[in-house]
Amino acid sequence: MRHLFVDIANQVATLSLNHPPQNRLAEQMIGELEDALTTVGQSDARAVLLRAEGPDFCFGGDILPWDGMPKSALRSLFERYMNAFNRFERLPLPVIAAVQGLCFGGGLELALRADIVFAAQSARFGHPEQTLGLATMLGGIYRVAELAGRFRAAEWAFTSEQVPAATMERFCVVNRVVPDAKLLDEAHSFALKLAKGPTRAHVAHKALLRIWAVGGIDTADQAMFDIAMPLFDTEDAIDGLASAIKAAKAGEARPAVDFKGC
Repeated sequence: MRHLFVDIANQVATLSLNHPPQNRLAEQMIGELEDALTTVGQSDARAVLLRAEGPDFCFGGDILPWDGMPKSALRSLFERYMNAFNRFERLPLPVIAAVQGLCFGGGLELALRADIVFAAQSARFGHPEQTLGLATMLGGIYRVAELAGRFRAAEWAFTSEQVPAATMERFCVVNRVVPDAKLLDEAHSFALKLAKGPTRAHVAHKALLRIWAVGGIDTADQAMFDIAMPLFDTEDAIDGLASAIKAAKAGEARPAVDFKGC
C-alpha cells in the first residue's frame, strides 16, 4: 500500500499523506515523496497542495524502525529525510499545506516547508521530540523561530505543548484558520488561484525570500535584479504590462490577465 499519493489536475499537484492512522513518516513515505517531487517537476503543475488523509495530519516520524539502529544509519536516515524535505521546500512553485487534527514532529517540519499554511480550527501543532530527550531533527525549531521569533520557538520546543491553530496564526506560523469542514475546499481553491497566476513571478518571490532568510536584506538586495529583471522577457509580464498600459491610456480599469505561467 502506498503511503503518499500524487494527483495532478488543473495544473495543481496534490500530495496526499496516506499512512493511517497517524500518517507517520517512514522510509517508504520519504521514498514516495521523492518520487512525487520528480513527477511534479516533470508535469504541467503550477501550484502544489500538501494534504493528509484521516483525522490527523501527521504525528511525525515512525520511531519503531529506530530500535537497535546504529547511530550512523540513523543519521543517514535523517539526512535522507532532510534532503527530501529541502527538495519539497525548494520546489519552483507555490506550495500550500492544509493541516487538520494533530501536526507533530516531522509532520510539523514538513508543513513548515510550505509557502502558505491553511489550518483547520481544531488543528494543534507541536514538537514532541523534547518528551523523548531529542531535538527537532528536520529544521523545525529554527523555522518556527524565523516566523514566530526565537523566544516563542524555544518555549514550544522546550515544553512540547500542543499549540492551537489560532495561536499559530497569531504568531504567523499559520496563514489562515478555517472551519474544519471547509479546510480542503478553501486550500484547494487557493491553490487553483495560484496555479492561474504568473508562475515565474511566484518562483522569483520564493527565491528572494529564501535569499533573505539565509543572508538578510542586503544579500537579497544584491540578488534582486538578477532574479527579477528576467521576468520582463516572460510572456506573462509582456502581456500583463501591455494590458495595464493600454487600460491606463484609455482611462479604463485594468483587466484581469490570463497568465500562462511562462
